[in-house]
Formats: sequence, C-alpha cells, structure tokens
Amino acid sequence: MASLPKPPPPPRPKTRGNYNCGRCGQPKKGHVCVAPVPVPVPSPAPSPSSSSGAASASASASGGGEHRLRRALSFDEAGTTPSSPEKKPKVELEDEGDRDVEMGPADAEGDLPHDADEATLVEVAGRPVPREVMAEVLRRIGPRGVMAAAGVSRGWRDCAARVWRAAEELRLRALAGSGAALLAALLPRCAALSRLHLRMESDVDATTLACLALSCPSLKTLELTMAANAINRMTGEDLNRFVSEKSSLSVLKIGGCSKLDILNLCSSSLSILWLSDLCSLSKSVVNCPNMSELSLCFTQQSNDCTDLVALMDGLGRTCPNLKKLHISSNLLSNEAVCALESAHLRGLCMLSLILGSKITDAAVASIVRSCSSLELLDLSGSSISDNGVAMICKAFPHTLSRLLLALCPNVTTRGIQLATAQLPCLQLMDCGMSLCTNSKNEKEGPCLGGINGGIRIIRKLSTLKKQPIHQKLIIKHSNLKKLSLWGCSAIDALYVNCPELNDLNLNSCTNLHPERLLLQCPNLKNIHASGCQDMLIGAIRNQVFPLFLNNWHY
Repeated sequence: MASLPKPPPPPRPKTRGNYNCGRCGQPKKGHVCVAPVPVPVPSPAPSPSSSSGAASASASASGGGEHRLRRALSFDEAGTTPSSPEKKPKVELEDEGDRDVEMGPADAEGDLPHDADEATLVEVAGRPVPREVMAEVLRRIGPRGVMAAAGVSRGWRDCAARVWRAAEELRLRALAGSGAALLAALLPRCAALSRLHLRMESDVDATTLACLALSCPSLKTLELTMAANAINRMTGEDLNRFVSEKSSLSVLKIGGCSKLDILNLCSSSLSILWLSDLCSLSKSVVNCPNMSELSLCFTQQSNDCTDLVALMDGLGRTCPNLKKLHISSNLLSNEAVCALESAHLRGLCMLSLILGSKITDAAVASIVRSCSSLELLDLSGSSISDNGVAMICKAFPHTLSRLLLALCPNVTTRGIQLATAQLPCLQLMDCGMSLCTNSKNEKEGPCLGGINGGIRIIRKLSTLKKQPIHQKLIIKHSNLKKLSLWGCSAIDALYVNCPELNDLNLNSCTNLHPERLLLQCPNLKNIHASGCQDMLIGAIRNQVFPLFLNNWHY
C-alpha cells in the first residue's frame, strides 16, 4: 500500500514581515524589484489540486504580458530569506503617485502592503492619518510650527519636508544673531520657492544676498524690510551682482539702502523695483527694458548729492515701458521734472513726486506735456498753486482718479473746489495740511500723512505761507470715495455732498465750527476726527449716526 503524501504544514500566521525584499534582498522602502519571479518546482507525485494551484500561480506570474511588477502570490520559506544588507541612508519620500510601490509577500491577505501603509500614513495621537492630510495641516501653520513638527517623528519629518518642497511663498522674520545661518539652513529645502518676504532683525550684507542667490534658483519676488535696530550693509556692487545672477527675478523691494553708493542695475526680467532710504548716489542707472514700476525713496538729509536730473533723463532710454514712477526726495525740482519730459515716457499712468518743495507750476506744465493719461498724480510737499491745479484739471479730465496735494501751502480752497468740480472720475482726494494756519507746526516742521494713516516728519518748507483763517470749503462730487482734510485748520465751514463717499478724514481740523458743518454722504463708513473739538465731534455724531456709521475714530 502506497503511503499517502505528507500533509503540507499549517500556514504561518500573518506577521509584520521582513524589511528586505524576498527576491533580491534589497530594502523594500522605495524599491522596485527587477529579479525574476521564482517558479515553484513540482513534487514527484503532486495531487490534482496542488498541480492546478501551481499552474495557476505560474500562469498569473508569467502571463498577461503586463510590464508592471505585480504582487507575489507565494511565500518564501523563512530559511531562504537572504541576510539584510547594510542600512540604506534616509531619503525624503516623494508623492506615492509618482512611483511604484512594491508589495511584499507578507501582505497576501490584505489589499495594501504594510510598507505602502507605512509610506502613506503617519501616526497622530495614536491613530493613523494620511500623510497628505497631515501635510495639508502643516501648511496652515507658520514656519516655526513646521520646523517644530519635523522633530516629532520620522513620519512627521517627511510631512514637513513635503511642505517645504511644495512652498511657493514664504514669509520669515530673521531674529538678531541668526541672519544668513537661518536662511542657509531653511531655504535649500524649498525647491519650488518663488516669492520670499523677509523681515530682518539682524544686519544684511553681501553674504545674505549670496545665500539667497544660491538657495533660491527660481526666485521671482524678493521683499526685504529692515527692523529699527538692523543695518543694511549691502553696497551697490553687491546688489548689482545679485540682480545680474537672478535671471528669473521680476519683483525686488529692499528697505534701508543707505549704504548703496551706486545704482547700476541691468536686468531683462525685473519689472518692479522698490528701494528706500537711499542717500548720495554717485551713479544711478537702471537699465531694465521691461521695468513697469519704479519707486526710489531718498532720506531727507541736507548732504544728499544725488543727481536726479541725470536719473530722470536716463529713464526714457533704459526703461521705455515704465508705467508707475514714485520718487521721494527734497532734491526734486523743476529741472528734474523737465528731464523726465525729455525721457518721453508716454505710457506713465501713475506719477508720484513728493517732498519736492522746489516744484512749482512750471513742473506741472512739463508733466501735462509729457503725460497724456495719468490716473494718479501725487505732488505732496510741492509749491504748486491753484493755477497748477487748473492745468491738471484741464489735461486729465477723463482719466485722473486719484489726486494727492497734501502739504501744498500755495493751494487754497479755490483749487480744491476746482479739482472736485472738473475731474468727474476723481475717487480719492488728499489735501492734508494744505489749508493750515497752525503756528506750532510752522516752527516744528509740518507732518506728511497719507490716506493710509502713515505719518512722516519732514523739514520746514521754505515756501510755506500762512493761509487766511475762516475759509469755507464746498465739495460736491458724485464719484468721490475718499476725502482727506487732515490738519486743515484754516477751514471753519465745510459742506460735503458726495453720495459715494465712504472715508472722511477730519483729524486736527481745530477751527471747524460745529454749526457750519454739513455732511450729506449716505454711504459714509469710516470717519476720523481725532484732535477736533468736542462740540464738533458731537455734531458729526448727530449727522452720521443715523446713517449707520461702521467705524468711528476720534
């Protein structure tokens, strides 16, 4: 009697499995095995059931013509498992959709292998969470939180690495003492970074710019602001080298540029350039043919020797596509504005020349001849008169929507009323400190404040003349939305009929009589009345509160 075949051993209970591939012995993590699938050798006397099972296993392993490796259906014996090779260095995981994940034999009964679960899940409070969800959570916290999360576990570190790799915009505040070290440690992780905003509390020099140029190859926007106790030590050569090396840079905004001795920029990609706190530039050339916006703010120092005439004259040749120009300097004069006329910048739509006390009506005539479609004109701090305002109204009646004439001592109520009557598209009007009779401010120097609330102290204007007291101002406009009369202490009567007005600034209108105030502005939402008399504030409340005023500042 023939002996029956030995029954097969009971199936091994499911365990965690090996960390190495059962075919080639390499680590499973991130591994796609190319070794041939072992074909099981049939026993001398196989049973019909076992033969059919082996045939089906062999057919499923070799048939179908599929190129992608499939999951093995047979288990290797424990004794045939090769020894583990040397430990593989840690590699940051990419998205699982971009690579194939090998499924090991220890996961025959499950839908996904354990290594795939380990690659896609991360433990949070004892529960598995998909790494995509964890990375999305980390994107909603600040850079400091992401750096702290990287120290929790390996899974969290991989999620943090995903956040850094996918970051396109980053806002950082570099504390004192960190400087370039922080940037060198963090920025290389952000391969897709294109917009960087830095608030520097430590000094900035050529090393910082070199670190930015090396760590951010695809940087398009750089905004660098300085804290009060930090110093920007970059020179003109450092800035010129940085701009020439970054061929993808299109927006550059840097503050605290007091150490720049020269300005010689050449770039075909740069379209927006903001530089503040400039002083005594011996050479100023901006050769950027695609430049559309330029802002240069100079310090209000008596020893400033920048040649603004040469700068203005060169803009027409080097920046022919300039549309927005802002220059703040006490060296602005009629000669500099006339040089801008010779530049033939016909595409200018926004022109801001502020703090130029030597700018008169002759400069306004030059602006009218050189610009045909201005939308914003800011001549705050100049010495233009009502005649200059009349030329502005005649030249831009259908395009000008924002007119700022703050701190213009020669402009009277006649010029303001003329502007509001002849500019139908006007939406913003700023006449702060133009109608002023405060003798205290004449001794200390006037203040320049914008519609956004910013205030800067400048020197006393040589052409400041005393405005007559008891002036009456009548403003009637159908499209005006913002009106600023801050510091107009010469006004004692005010009548405003603007149905679209939503922001009114009456700060420091000390001589305005409550019984001579009339506001017919049904859409008024914000009003500023700090420094006014209590009776005036009460009169404003009585006229405005029935209109459901949203914001009240006094």
